[in-house]
Formats: sequence, structure tokens, C-alpha cells
Amino acid sequence: MPVAGGLAAKGLDYAARIGAECVQVFVANPRGWATGPGNPAQDEEFRTRCAELGVPAYVHAPYLINFGSHTPATVDLSVASLRHSLRRGREIGALGVVVHTGSATGGREREVALAQIRERVRPLLAELTRDDDPWLLLEPTAGQGASLCSLAEELGPYMDALDRHPRLGVCLDTCHAFAAGHDLAAPGGPGRLLDELTAVAGPGRLKLVHANDSKAGCGSRLDRHANIGAGHIGPEAFRGLLHHPATQGVPFVIETPGGTEGHASDIKQLKELRLP
Repeated sequence: MPVAGGLAAKGLDYAARIGAECVQVFVANPRGWATGPGNPAQDEEFRTRCAELGVPAYVHAPYLINFGSHTPATVDLSVASLRHSLRRGREIGALGVVVHTGSATGGREREVALAQIRERVRPLLAELTRDDDPWLLLEPTAGQGASLCSLAEELGPYMDALDRHPRLGVCLDTCHAFAAGHDLAAPGGPGRLLDELTAVAGPGRLKLVHANDSKAGCGSRLDRHANIGAGHIGPEAFRGLLHHPATQGVPFVIETPGGTEGHASDIKQLKELRLP
């Protein structure tokens, strides 16, 4: 949700207009490295209103973060950026911070990149010692480039590299999974994906779903979000996802086009699809 003008003052009002029951925000420029201290008064109001409304909140870390990069400066900046998002997540009462799983740039072997991820991310996880610290949620990508984690099976080695830390969870993006090759539109596709994800990541590790249809086809490796039912995944796949045991109690967040009207329509449709 848009938060320019204040997390609570603008963000939660927008959430109410579109009928949202959970929210996701950026706490820094999503396409840059700059970080800010936040506004304590807005943080307090946001936490209080989310609690009063029963609206769980999540933070999405900036897109530039890549702990698999071969460029030391990028990795150092990634550490600072994610540490900032985790701190700000705690300050606003967020339950989780979503970060993309990144790629092994520079033509390096996957194992080398995973070793670097262990070296640089494990200390950040070790800092999550407070009861109100957010979970770190790994979001597999659509498989573009030298992606380190796009298919559900690739979550295993990634989580192993981080010792399956107790504050480590998963954010499933439906568009990413479909583009990576999980055919959610096929009969039984949603169940197969969630069964595999649970087996690989472990029960209870799925903490958030990004519910996005896909403008591109299955296996395209193209991250192109579409409104619910307006892409190649289709509404029945979302019905299957919403009714699977692995998603019970797990919030669904939309990252779809269309502004207020499009977002309200997507949320209305998902609410209908979750009905018995």
C-alpha cells in the first residue's frame, strides 16, 4: 500500500478503502539504498491501529538486495538495507520482512553464492532475539538470470545454508512460482506446489502469500503480475491455494496493477474465492 504522507495517516486509510485485511509496506526506497529513521509518532499510531483493526502488517525489503552478488559493495549495502528493514519492521509491529532470494552473479557456482549468503545473512538472523522481532521471509523469484531459488525444491539448500533458523520463513509469490515452472493452472497444481513447499521448507514455515496472477505463461521466467483472474493462472488456482491446509491462517497480499479500483476488485474476488 502507498505510504507517502505517513504509514497510518495514508497507508491504513488506503487499506480501508480497498477492503484489505492485511497490509504490506516498504520502509525505504524499494529501488534504492537510502534508508531513513522513520517517524516514531506514525510508527506508534500504525502499530496501535493495526492491533485495533486486527490487520497484520508485513514489510517488503528493497529490490536491490542480493546476498549472492559477486560485487562486495552490493553485498555490504544489502546487509545494511536488510538490517534497516528488520529494525523498522520491529518498530512498526510488522510480523515479517520479505526479501528476494537473489542470484549468483558474476558466473559463480551456486554453492559459492550460498556460502556467502550464510556468511552475511546468518549474523542478521542472530540479531532477531526479541519477541517482537519480525520473521525473515524468503521470497523465491521467477527464475530469471542466475536465480538461486525459484522452484520450491531450491528452498531446501537455501534454508540449510541459514541453518533453518527459527525466525526464517517463506513468502510464496504465485506469479513467481508459475513463471518458474509450477503449473498452478493445471488440475491439482496448487495442492502439489503447497505440498512440496511444506515438505521442503517444513510445516509452519509458509508465513505469507503474494497473490498475483501472471501475464506470462508457465515456465516463462518472466515476472509480470496481472490482476486476479486476468492472467494465465486463473481464479480457480487461487481458490485451491486458499483452501489448502498449508495456507490456513496465512495472509494473502496482492501486488497487482490497477490502483484503488483494481486492488479493491482483486481483494473482493479473493474473499469470494475463500468461501466454502
